[in-house]
Amino acid sequence: MSAKITSAEELKKLRDRAQAQVSLRSGPREVQAVVHMGTCGIAAGARDVIREMAAGLDDAGLDDVTLRQSGCIGLCDEEPMMTVTDREGRNFLYVDLDAGKVRRIVKEHLAGGKPIEAFLAKGDAEPRLRGERA
Repeated sequence: MSAKITSAEELKKLRDRAQAQVSLRSGPREVQAVVHMGTCGIAAGARDVIREMAAGLDDAGLDDVTLRQSGCIGLCDEEPMMTVTDREGRNFLYVDLDAGKVRRIVKEHLAGGKPIEAFLAKGDAEPRLRGERA
């Protein structure tokens, strides 16, 4: 669990550390993983998601995946979220993430090539209530 931030200076230091960690993994790669880190995402645990992703990618030896962060994409009630873009250019929006889901995404989708449909955002055809987890 993340420590409570009590000042703007602590938030800036945390942001700088996270950006430095992400920049170590950025560069031209074939697969993109983008953790959405707007205010809503950070409040929901996106910092833990990006840390878990960085560690998982390193542990799995997946050096063809670029890990990045972005701002809010407007689905605040689905945070924390991550978009994975595969080699074919397909996007997969993973929602309501936690450390366990991130580990599975690394193992099954990024290393194994099989997206985890239960963790993906549902379209209008399959609405999901807030709090309903896969």
